[in-house]
Amino acid sequence: MLYYLFQWLHEYNVPGAGVFSYTSFRALMAIILALLISSIFGEKFIALLKRKQLTEMQRDAAIDPFGVNKIGVPSMGGVIIIVAILVPCLLLGRLDNIYMVLMLVTTVWLGMLGFSDDYIKTFKRHKDGLRGRYKILGQTVLGLFVGLVLYMSPQVVIRENIEIQTAGDEIEVIHRNQNLKSTKTTIPFLKNNNLDYADFVGFLGDKAQIAGWIVFVIVTIFVVTAVSNGANLNDGMDGMTAGNSAIIGVTLGILAYVSSHIEFASYLNIMYIPGTEELVIFICAFIGAMIGFLWYNAYPAQVFMGDTGSLTIGGIIAVYAIIIRKELLIPILCGVFFIESLSAILQTQYFKIGKRKGVKQRIFKRAPFHDHFRTTASQLDTTCRYLISKPDSVFHEAKITVRFWIVSIVLAAITIITLKIR
Repeated sequence: MLYYLFQWLHEYNVPGAGVFSYTSFRALMAIILALLISSIFGEKFIALLKRKQLTEMQRDAAIDPFGVNKIGVPSMGGVIIIVAILVPCLLLGRLDNIYMVLMLVTTVWLGMLGFSDDYIKTFKRHKDGLRGRYKILGQTVLGLFVGLVLYMSPQVVIRENIEIQTAGDEIEVIHRNQNLKSTKTTIPFLKNNNLDYADFVGFLGDKAQIAGWIVFVIVTIFVVTAVSNGANLNDGMDGMTAGNSAIIGVTLGILAYVSSHIEFASYLNIMYIPGTEELVIFICAFIGAMIGFLWYNAYPAQVFMGDTGSLTIGGIIAVYAIIIRKELLIPILCGVFFIESLSAILQTQYFKIGKRKGVKQRIFKRAPFHDHFRTTASQLDTTCRYLISKPDSVFHEAKITVRFWIVSIVLAAITIITLKIR
């Protein structure tokens, strides 16, 4: 809203009003504002949760080898994150930009879904919260909505690369002047790094392009569901998900910026996506919200984000990557989330296989993967066979969290490197 106000003032030659036309200025303002909101509003919101006794009921010292008791810590802190994202975007963003609208809808929708889960756990005292099928349904509806909007909106276009041989035998990359609706996405490590979903249904001839969008929508639903649940599983230690997500957010911001800048896109030989500069404002608000939330969520946590935060964070990352056509980079960039999800799936399936054979067996000491490193030998089931029982010693929760952050930084660097290594 402030963007439109200052644009109006700029038309009347008000000094300094034109600064709001710069993406870099609005992005930095979004970070600062999100930090202020999450710190000031966060403190008041945590105090409110404590007064209302809306606190964690399930965690206790019995599962922590260092005896840290987390009963009584307020949950539903994801509300802080959501408010700290929405307010800067509404004030500083262009609300006529389809990409900004999609990100705001994603934040609100998954925030409501996660809040419903936390509400059932906290107010209804039902430890399982919202049933899994309803979570999946909510994520699927969002994925379907995002995919269809990207298909139908005239604002969603790309400009393809053209390689031109210059007089000095050098290859110059330019972009077509024509904006195109396309089902192309980025595939890492390959020289011509665009993959067209329509190619998978090329046998349909003239109908392949429409069928390609159907494939794209299906991929969108899968990515949204997978990343949202991966972030949810990663939310098991103080500061873990917020720190990893901030690192992922910085990387996505870089990718969005170069994709929205025609000169950078030409230099890096990546597709140019007009309009995605507004995503830089959104992701800066996201980063500011994550860092501000860490002020209260770092060990020992004063508040937990709950599903209100974790489901929303995962969905934001997924939709953002899809919009800038970098969803195939998610297994690298969100490698921590991927490993967490994979460990939980493998643990469950391995246990079921053993159960059919009459053998009690597990792969890890505990799943998801981060819990494996804080489980002592005394907590293991002596009647169960563990495929991986190392390390024998346990690590402090804060050390595990920081090491996961380091892994996320390495994966983020690899993701950015893929822009040139192919």
